[in-house]
Amino acid sequence: MAKRDIIVIGGSAGSGGVLQQIMADLPGDMPASLFVATHVPSQSSGYLADMLDRAGPLPVRQAIDGQPIERGHVYVAVPDRHLLLDDGTIRLGNGPRENMTRPAIDPLFRSAALSYGARAVGVVLSGMLNDGASGLWAIKSCGGTAVVQHPIDARADQMPLAALEAVSVDEVGSADDIGQILTRIAASEAGEDRPPPEGLQLEVEIAAGRRLGADTLRRIADPSALSCPNCQGVLSEIRNGKPLRYRCQTGHAVTAERLVAANDEVSQAMRIALRVMEERVTLVTRMAQDARQTGREAVAELYEARAEEYTNYAQVLRTAAVRSLQMSHQVGDENM
Repeated sequence: MAKRDIIVIGGSAGSGGVLQQIMADLPGDMPASLFVATHVPSQSSGYLADMLDRAGPLPVRQAIDGQPIERGHVYVAVPDRHLLLDDGTIRLGNGPRENMTRPAIDPLFRSAALSYGARAVGVVLSGMLNDGASGLWAIKSCGGTAVVQHPIDARADQMPLAALEAVSVDEVGSADDIGQILTRIAASEAGEDRPPPEGLQLEVEIAAGRRLGADTLRRIADPSALSCPNCQGVLSEIRNGKPLRYRCQTGHAVTAERLVAANDEVSQAMRIALRVMEERVTLVTRMAQDARQTGREAVAELYEARAEEYTNYAQVLRTAAVRSLQMSHQVGDENM
């Protein structure tokens, strides 16, 4: 029987120390291959691989496109490329960003689910928002195993909480426990593979660099009234899987939660515009008063009309800003 020997790990804010602890706790004869994807800047020097290599007995290296996968090795995603698994081989994809990042966690998880089915083990660590939840759902859907860092133990609990909400996980543990959990899982027999969800192969191909287009996108998603935060194109809502997420025709993918976070920047811009407009109302009103005091009635009427116009603009901006703030509070309450 095949073992659960393909372990994919995703983390973001607060995951560095956890990864070091996991590497320290894994045995030198670990009967599995491990793959790590974190949100690394495009100009990163590869310090994470060096840091993890020093943390434990397993060799840790940055992934190389086309290299064969070896048991007992750890492969780390490189900057500006999606780390993908393709039946015994590592692929570095230049597909569009997902959740505003490349490398992203979900493409790695999906590729493991597609190529290895029940042999795949997905691990979600500390991080912001809900990256990794969609990929973990794919792993579980294909018969794999889901492990999540306990939210109380995580420095940033949003990613673990989102993963727990998206799937029925198999193991939850602290940073001190996960290494032992993975060692035990790697020695156990994998169950039966399940058929991959509709659209899984296409999404892996998109991460690898396949061009998408409207016709292909309609196979897995329905058009929405939302716009892509990366390219401002029309977003389509993915029909299958959790959590709720979208793709544009270019291929950018974003969860609903990440989309709300991106829209916070728009809210900030609205608040700045509101302040500027209110300052203009004050200034033009004062100019109208000065014109009347000096007998320039026509000029005063012009300034008063402009003040009324600016007041209407300010009211529209104020209403939009209040609604945006209310939506942010609602989302925050639902996540508590």
